[in-house]
Amino acid sequence: MSVNITRLSNGLLVATDRMESVETVSLGVWVGAGTRNERPEVNGIAHMLEHMAFKGTKRRSAQAIAEEIEAVGGQINAYTSREQTAYYAKVLAGDTPLAVDILGDILQNSTFEPTELERERTVVLQEIGQAKDTPDDIIFDHFQAAAFPDQPMGRAVLGTADIIRHLKRPALFDYMGAEYGAGRMVLAAAGRLDHGAIVELAQRAFGNLSGNDATRLEPALYAGGDMREERDLEQLHVVLGFKGIALDDPDFYPSSALSTLLGGGMSSRLFQEVREKRGLAYSIYAFGASYSDVGVFGVYAGTSEGDAKELVSVIAGEMRAVAGKVTAAELARARAQLKASTLMALESTGARCERLAQNLMVYGRIVPVEEIVTKIDAIDEASVERVAARLLTSAPTVAAVGPLGQLGDYATIASRFQ
Repeated sequence: MSVNITRLSNGLLVATDRMESVETVSLGVWVGAGTRNERPEVNGIAHMLEHMAFKGTKRRSAQAIAEEIEAVGGQINAYTSREQTAYYAKVLAGDTPLAVDILGDILQNSTFEPTELERERTVVLQEIGQAKDTPDDIIFDHFQAAAFPDQPMGRAVLGTADIIRHLKRPALFDYMGAEYGAGRMVLAAAGRLDHGAIVELAQRAFGNLSGNDATRLEPALYAGGDMREERDLEQLHVVLGFKGIALDDPDFYPSSALSTLLGGGMSSRLFQEVREKRGLAYSIYAFGASYSDVGVFGVYAGTSEGDAKELVSVIAGEMRAVAGKVTAAELARARAQLKASTLMALESTGARCERLAQNLMVYGRIVPVEEIVTKIDAIDEASVERVAARLLTSAPTVAAVGPLGQLGDYATIASRFQ
């Protein structure tokens, strides 16, 4: 890889990764602000701002933004998470100047016209409604809210319908002015590019953007708990989880291996035991979500009401078992999966672009792939067992949507993991 990094005078970081064998460039701007940066009364504003950035600027209408990027065959999109908001594009190499110019325009010159705001407010309300109508989607918001009650980390990225209905235009300007400073942004690009040319484009598009200090985040305090929603559904959707591993925790890689061997593929313990041997669920998997100062680790499954009790018992049994014994064969498979996903991502301009941005946002440096592979190779059975035991020391978090009658109460579920 040919990675270069330049910091502009206003604090904006520009990082590039040149790939000789491609004809495209993936690029984007990552902002160190997301749901955790919101006040409770404007929960959802980060996501609303992400939508509104594409709805017109002082130079371009919403239609012009879409037409200009698609006129060259390009793609542009964005996403909001709890700690970041990203705006990214993919274009043919020769159209990179246009993509940088559009990104600079929407992130500095958006007008948030009242008519566009009302229209997009309706779109976001539909998005919230769609999430609520999708039990295997909304359950993760319930899980997050139960794990981190009454704090920013526990609030939904989309916000609530009531807040979105009453969100005012000045609040968007206030949030953008407070959170979108150059010193909190990374412009990353990967593909057929020249670093110096990208720096010049970034200077032209973002050079006048002022820097500002990062908002002091409220510490995330994992509590664990129980959140259930009774619904007349064919399946009960369940997430069982624990306090997980932060991004900079030494146990990050053993935790990733644990997630993989426990419920990360068809050969995983949970897939084999729950689906293949017992037929208790069609979909079951383990996951880890890591943030700057905390993490969560959990298992999702969808099952019938009558199988809920047995499902919980099996999940708890496998969690306890993996804390007691990890085999060399399953660890070898998990390490191979982690290495393969890491190395396969190097073939994608989008993945390499995202990697640059995330590394700089999280670690302040580009972590060499060789270092990642070395850390994966260093995972041993004892480290995975230790992480599993560590997870089980925290209070469980239970989230469930569907027919709840056979699930069992929180105390009973918690006792199964002891």
